Amino acid sequence: MTSFESSIKQIPYPQTAVYQSLSNLENLEKVRDRVPEDKIKDFSFDRDSVSINVDPVGQISLRICEREKPKCIKFEAAQSPMPFNLWIQVLPVTETTSKMKLTLKADIPFMLKGMVSRPLQDGLEKIADALAQIPYA
Repeated sequence: MTSFESSIKQIPYPQTAVYQSLSNLENLEKVRDRVPEDKIKDFSFDRDSVSINVDPVGQISLRICEREKPKCIKFEAAQSPMPFNLWIQVLPVTETTSKMKLTLKADIPFMLKGMVSRPLQDGLEKIADALAQIPYA
């Protein structure tokens, strides 16, 4: 498994508010208008799963497999060209602020590692940036 980590993002909301919002994927409705339709299509979600179609990768579906209130949400790929897991870690900084980091572990075939590592790292960073900008109030 190859591991990728986002940079740590500062969030101007308390840990519990961030966790509660991210642990229920129906709250993605708040950011639906920020999803770039030229890159991501067929964006759908329910409480425990999210599904997108990304060119040129295809359909990707994630499912929450574990919640560690109030600090971590773990996802597993339900549908993907390669198996992977994603963790969203949220830790308190003060009573009113928190920090977040995303970790992706993917089972990438050796022959593809050089081609997909950079796009995966960049994509993870963009997701972390987007999550850090959500209004969690």
